[in-house]
Amino acid sequence: MRWLWFLCFALLSGCMSHIPDKETKPGTKEWAPPEIDYSLPDAKDGSLYRPGFMLTLFKDKRAFREGDILTVALDEKTYSSKKADTKTNKEQDMGMGLTGNIGSQSANADGKTSFSRGFNGAGSSTQQNQLSGSITVTVSKVLPNGTLLIRGEKWLRLNQGDEYLRLLGIIRTDDIGNNNTISSQRIADARIIYGGQGAIADSNAMGWASRYFNSPWFPL
Repeated sequence: MRWLWFLCFALLSGCMSHIPDKETKPGTKEWAPPEIDYSLPDAKDGSLYRPGFMLTLFKDKRAFREGDILTVALDEKTYSSKKADTKTNKEQDMGMGLTGNIGSQSANADGKTSFSRGFNGAGSSTQQNQLSGSITVTVSKVLPNGTLLIRGEKWLRLNQGDEYLRLLGIIRTDDIGNNNTISSQRIADARIIYGGQGAIADSNAMGWASRYFNSPWFPL
């Protein structure tokens, strides 16, 4: 009977169509740099002053305005470990005896019952992630408190597909180095996405049958 239910579930799972993930494309508005008019206004005749144009001998070249670019050094390392071990044991003995005469016959009765139960369980989990590299992003917005909202993406066209890296977060101008770089560990509310698509990414995705046999719906 159990195999009959298993066959029914397998047939129903075969009727389910896999909904493909939404295709990721470069240059989406969410990750695109802000639209800024970088053209300079024309200088007025007879005037040395030109609005929006500044030339200084000593200038801080770190990003601080909307539209400026800076480089983020990716240095992400996470490690987590968890272990649990539980053991229980309980034993109980019960005995009963009877001696003497019952009616005209002599009877001896003796009985003994023993109960024993136990549980032994153990579990462990370990997860480790590491991401290193660099990405150059754009200052998308200057917030009222002086912090900068940065965002950007990097796409690599490889032999059998694409790989992309996206970053979004908030930084302080004080954390930007003299070479106009900042560590990813200094980014608040960071959203770092590293993924890929194409033949290599598809080969690492499970099919519908594998997802079914690894799901809680699998009866065995």
